[in-house]
Amino acid sequence: MRAPKNRRVFVIGRAARTPLGASAETTWERAAANRSGLRELSRCDVGTKTIVGEIPERDAGRYAFDTPKERHSWNAAYVIETMAICHDALADARLPMDGETGPRTACLIGSAINGSDSLREAFVRYGNIGANGVSPFLLPNVCANVPSGKAGAALGFSGPIFSPQGACASGNHAIAIGARMVRDGDADFVVAGGVEMPLIPEIVLGFANMNASFKLRATDRAAADPGLASRPFSKDRRGFVLAEAAAAVVLASEDALAAHRLRPVAEVAGIGWTSDAHHFTRPYPPTIVRAIREALADAELDAGAIGSVNAHATSTQAGDAIEVACLREIFGARLPKLPVTANKSQLGHSLGAAAAVEAVLALMALEKQTILPTLNFLPDPETAGPDFPAQSRPHAHEFVLSNSFGFGGTNCCVIFRGV
Repeated sequence: MRAPKNRRVFVIGRAARTPLGASAETTWERAAANRSGLRELSRCDVGTKTIVGEIPERDAGRYAFDTPKERHSWNAAYVIETMAICHDALADARLPMDGETGPRTACLIGSAINGSDSLREAFVRYGNIGANGVSPFLLPNVCANVPSGKAGAALGFSGPIFSPQGACASGNHAIAIGARMVRDGDADFVVAGGVEMPLIPEIVLGFANMNASFKLRATDRAAADPGLASRPFSKDRRGFVLAEAAAAVVLASEDALAAHRLRPVAEVAGIGWTSDAHHFTRPYPPTIVRAIREALADAELDAGAIGSVNAHATSTQAGDAIEVACLREIFGARLPKLPVTANKSQLGHSLGAAAAVEAVLALMALEKQTILPTLNFLPDPETAGPDFPAQSRPHAHEFVLSNSFGFGGTNCCVIFRGV
């Protein structure tokens, strides 16, 4: 095998569709205005009032590939969402796909549940109609790499495509693997991110029945305002709020910047990834700490260089307390002066898309030298220590640490540097 090229890796574009808006810019504008994107579930009926994060309906006329025929065949919503978010990310990067760039562009879009909506429809149609009710497109709809393949066919790239399956850390795994591919010379450009469309009854109820997601009570402070349901690190946190989202970044090698007159917005400075070998849902402090330390070592940084943290912060009792305990171990006495942002307080938890969305917002925070809020926080001794901003504010920082953890005990932490 040839020696790696050891190239620096830069971010040149980003895109997002979240419960706060149909673009990264709209999401940022509303997030910086301290707004929440959470509301009552309308995608399906689960028999009880449920608060979720739903993305806006897409403007189908914007994309040539988004047609009624395509929607009929590709009835797993993440397929066309992946195509759209890749389109938007490449447009933001101002990177045309041609005979030179296309073969050197890879696509890694992660998802935790893939085409579960398509599989659900197949079960229903099989029960109602029989064998002929099952779509011949069912298997491609649930195949995790197919959305990236369709994006490549529509947009013109032919580098490696696959779907990193890291549960709720999938988006960071996509960015991390993509950065390694660019660094080593396997690709010059990578579209990396995550897409998740989980709002079907079985998924909503599955999380509720395992006591992972927020259940609304008449006496809860969110009964009058759904925006209060997701409350990371707060003393009254009661589980995550399930959400849809799509997000991607475009990575590029340093030498490709000048060759194609591209503008970097940040650098991927460091990556750390571990697995817990402990429990399939409960985070494990030793391996989380190790992942953060590996990211710092990869970036050749001391912990004192980190100017802010974009936390995983799912609003679960154990998970949030463990994350803060890990931050205490890493940052020590400096922690009270370190802003810790929890985007899920505004957007909910979009599973395989969450880390990608949070990476986009962390990158925009670097670009704008602003910190987004951790909404709905009420002090809790178990999570005491960090600076949880009650609202967005200016904040000068060069490096941000973005944490992500997932079911199965997978951890992936990425450090970005502003340029």
